[in-house]
Amino acid sequence: MSSSDYRHPPTCLANFCIISRDGVHHVGQAGLELSTSELVSCVGWTTAEELYSCSDDHQIVKWNLLSSETTQIVKLPDDIYPIDFHWFPKSLGVKKQTQAESFVLTSSDGKFHLISKLGRVEKSIEAHCGAVLAGRWNYEGTALVTVGEDGQIKIWSKTGMLRSTLAQQGTPVYSVAWGPDSEKVLYTAGKQLIIKPLQPNAKVLQWKAHDGIILKVDWNSVNDLILSAGEDCKYKVWDSYGRPLYNSQPHEHPITSVAWAPDGELFAVGSFHTLRLCDKTGWSYALEKPNTGSIFNIAWSIDGTQIAGACGNGHVVFAHVVEQHWEWKNFQVTLTKRRAMQVRNVLNDAVDLLEFRDRVIKASLNYAHLVVSTSLQCYVFSTKNWNTPIIFDLKEGTVSLILQAERHFLLVDGSSIYLYSYEGRFISSPKFPGMRTDILNAQTVSLSNDTIAIRDKADEKIIFLFEASTGKPLGDGKFLSHKNEILEIALDQKGLTNDRKIAFIDKNRDLCITSVKRFGKEEQIIKLGTMVHTLAWNDTCNILCGLQDTRFIVWYYPNTVYVDRDILPKTLYERDASEFSKNPHIVSFVGNQVTIRRADGSLVHISISPYPAILHEYVSSSKWEDAVRLCRFVKEQTMWACLAAMAVANRDMTTAEIAYAAIGEIDKVQYINSIKSLPSKESKMAHILLFSGNIQEAEIVLLQAGLVYQAIQININLYNWERALELAVKYKTHVDTVLAYRQKFLETFGKQETNKRYLHYAEGLQIDWEKIKAKIEMEITKEREQSSSSQSSKSMGLKP
Repeated sequence: MSSSDYRHPPTCLANFCIISRDGVHHVGQAGLELSTSELVSCVGWTTAEELYSCSDDHQIVKWNLLSSETTQIVKLPDDIYPIDFHWFPKSLGVKKQTQAESFVLTSSDGKFHLISKLGRVEKSIEAHCGAVLAGRWNYEGTALVTVGEDGQIKIWSKTGMLRSTLAQQGTPVYSVAWGPDSEKVLYTAGKQLIIKPLQPNAKVLQWKAHDGIILKVDWNSVNDLILSAGEDCKYKVWDSYGRPLYNSQPHEHPITSVAWAPDGELFAVGSFHTLRLCDKTGWSYALEKPNTGSIFNIAWSIDGTQIAGACGNGHVVFAHVVEQHWEWKNFQVTLTKRRAMQVRNVLNDAVDLLEFRDRVIKASLNYAHLVVSTSLQCYVFSTKNWNTPIIFDLKEGTVSLILQAERHFLLVDGSSIYLYSYEGRFISSPKFPGMRTDILNAQTVSLSNDTIAIRDKADEKIIFLFEASTGKPLGDGKFLSHKNEILEIALDQKGLTNDRKIAFIDKNRDLCITSVKRFGKEEQIIKLGTMVHTLAWNDTCNILCGLQDTRFIVWYYPNTVYVDRDILPKTLYERDASEFSKNPHIVSFVGNQVTIRRADGSLVHISISPYPAILHEYVSSSKWEDAVRLCRFVKEQTMWACLAAMAVANRDMTTAEIAYAAIGEIDKVQYINSIKSLPSKESKMAHILLFSGNIQEAEIVLLQAGLVYQAIQININLYNWERALELAVKYKTHVDTVLAYRQKFLETFGKQETNKRYLHYAEGLQIDWEKIKAKIEMEITKEREQSSSSQSSKSMGLKP
C-alpha cells in the first residue's frame, strides 16, 4: 500500500507497500508530485495504471503509476466541493472502449457535473436540495442514479435529463448502487437498506442492516452480493434477498468505505487509519494501518490487482494484492511480487522462480499445468518443465477468469470466451445472444474435455451447452432449462462424451444432475440431494462431493440415479460437517483429497477412500473380474452397490448378479436370472432397460426387432393399458390378449370396464384363454427360433 500526500510542496515520495494475503510487504518508493491542502474525497481508475482523484481544494488530479507523475487536470470553481465521482462504463454493448472517456462528479452545491477525461465540464445539472452525496452509472451507461441530503433518489438519462424520482424519504441517502441487471437500485435510509426496482409497482425489499447510520454500500455484478458499512463500526455481507452472510466484529472507528473487486472474489474496507482486504465470504486476508485519516472512498483497478483510497489527511493510498497461493498435488505456487512467482515442489523442496514482463492478473494451477495471464500475454507452464513456457498474446488484456480441464483451458475477458490447448493453440470461442462475459465466474461457467457449459444471466434457469472443439451449440442446439434459478454448475471430467453429465445447485439448494448430450427428447433432470451449498467433481473419475446442510456427502457413482435409484443411498459416503462451521466452501477435489475453506478462511483437508476411484478405473477398462476381486477385498456395501449400478449401466448382468447378491437385493438377483433365460438378445436388452426404468427405450428395442407381442406384454405387466391396446390395434395382433388381461385385472378388484376404447373393441369378442395361451406360446417359440437361426448364421459366417 502506498500513500501520496497532497499537503507537502513539490516532490513528495510515496511509500509503496503491498497488501498481501499473508501480511504486508514494503517494496520501496516512487515519487509522485503534487501540492494541495485538503482532504481527498473520491478516486477512480481509467486504466490499470492511471487514476484520477478529487479533493476539497477543487482540484482533479491524474496519477500515472508507470511514470510516477501527477498532473492537474482541472481546477474546479471555488463553490464546487466534490463528494463522489464515477467513470462512465467502458462496455457499450458490442463496442469496447480501451479506457473511460468521461465521468460524473457530484458536489456539495446540489449539482452533478458531466466532465470529460481532459477536464472539460460538459454539463452541470441542478439535481438536489443540499449536497449530492453519490452518483453512479448503470452497467450499460444508459442511466445515472443520484442521491442527496434531501433524501431523494433520482434517475437521469446519459445526457443528464431527469427521467424519474425513484424514491423520497426524510433522511439523507449516503450511498447508492445498481443491481447487476441495472433493473434495481440499492440505497441507504438511516440504519435501513432498501432495494427498489425501477418498475413502478414492483416489490420493494427493505431491512434493518446496521445499528448505526449506513455510510457506504456496494453491489457486485458477478457474485450478486451486497456490502454495507456503517457508523456502528461494522461491515456486513448480504445476498440480494437481504439475508446476512457475514457480520464483522466492531472496529475502533466507523467504516467509511467498502468496495468489491471487479471479479467479486475480494473486497476492501476503509476506516480511520485502516485498510483491510477481505474474501467475498467476509474473513480478512490482511489488515494495514496506514497514516491516512479516514479512507472516504476506495476504488479497484480494472484488472482487480490494485486499490486506491481517498484519505481524509490529503493522501491517496495505493495497494497491490500479492502473496496469492495456488496448490495442486505436490506443487505450491505463490505470487511473490507483481511480476514474479515462486514454485515449490514439496516432495523434494525444489524451488523455481518465474518472472514475467508485465504484472500478473490471474492464474490457475491444475491438470499438471500453470496458466498465468498478465496484462498483455498468457503463459502456459508444464509442471514437468518450468523453464520453457508457451507464451501467446491476449486479444484483450483483462482476463477475469481461467478454467482448466485435462486437455485445454478457458480464458474469459470483458468481451469473449476463448478456449486454448496447453500448446497455446486457439480452439474455439463460444457465443450466445446477449452473452455478458464480465459477470461470469467459476460458479456459472464449467469446462470438461469436450463440453463448455454457461449459466445465462438474462434467464438464470437456462444453461447453454457448447462443443469444446468447435464452440457450436451441443447436440441439436437446445439449451438446458430448469424450473428454478440455477446458482452453480459443474461438468463431470471423465468418461465418454455421450455420457457427459452436468450437476447443478438451484435456488432451493437442490442438487440436480442431467445428461448434456441432447438430441430430440428432453433429458430428464434428476434430484440428487437437498440443502446442498457447494459441490465439486473429482478430477480423475466421476465422483461428486457436496456439503449438504450439516453433512459432507460423496456420491461415489452419481449415475446410479439413471440405473437403479433404489440403491443410490447405498452408494454414498457421509460424515458430519459441523466442524467446518457455517457456510464452508469446497475449493477442490483432487485425487482422494477434498479441500474445504471454512467461513474463517482456514483450509481443511478431507481424505476419502481411494477404492471407489480404482473401481471406476477397472470398470472403464471393462476389467470386471478385477472389480469383483477389489470389492471382495474391501468388503464394503458401498463398493458392491456402486459395482451393481456400474454393471447394469454397462450391460454386464453376470457381475450385476454377484454385486446385487452381495448387498442382499434378492428380488433383483432373481429378475437378472430371468433376464438371462430370455431367448433373444433384443429381449435381454429390453429387460435390462426396463430394470433401469427406461420403459420407452425398452419398447422401442422390441418393436425394432419385430417382437410386437413382447412390447405389448411389458405394457400389460406395467398396467399401461392404454399403450398396450394402442400397440395391439396398430400392429393388428393380440387385441384379444390385451382385452383378456384387462378383464382379469378388473375382476381381481371387482370393477366394471369404463374405458370407451376397451368397451368398443370388446363388443362381440369372446375371450378364449386356451387360444390366447397358445398364441403366446407360439410367439415365444418363434422368438427362440429367430434367435437360434441368427446365432447359427453368425457362427457360419465366422467359419474360415
